[in-house]
Amino acid sequence: MSEPIPNLSIIVATDKKHGIGINNQLPWHLPEDLAHFKRSTSGHPILMGRKTFDSIGRPLPKRRNIVITRNQNWQHEGVDAVTSLEDGLALVANQNAFVIGGAEIYQQALAFAQQLIVTEIQQEYECDAFFPKIDPVIWQERSREYFVAESNQLHYAIVTYIRK
Repeated sequence: MSEPIPNLSIIVATDKKHGIGINNQLPWHLPEDLAHFKRSTSGHPILMGRKTFDSIGRPLPKRRNIVITRNQNWQHEGVDAVTSLEDGLALVANQNAFVIGGAEIYQQALAFAQQLIVTEIQQEYECDAFFPKIDPVIWQERSREYFVAESNQLHYAIVTYIRK
């Protein structure tokens, strides 16, 4: 069994059915959540799968971008490529780091994370990728803030969970 890493957080936005995306894209438009993501992760290493990186299209500024890919020859300027989550975690030992997706990487990272920062969008979307169900035996809700997006009146909450 893997040990949780004190400085590892997962950050994710989900719909009411835990959907996180469709066709490698976000199915919603929520600029306020993107701003929250930027504020939360700026200055910290971020770990993501290669498909998530491809959907973003470039390294995110003011963050060390670490991409997890099975392709040992994959590379991109401004990115550290690793072939496993564990290799990526070794690069960020003793740093506050964030796992930013996608579904397969989230599933693997749950065993290591100490904190989940979840934007819960109060609507359902057509999705083909999902975040795992948050197990209340393992995770305790620490805070919940409710918001309504100015741009489209979308209701959402930013919820922080900590490992019990």
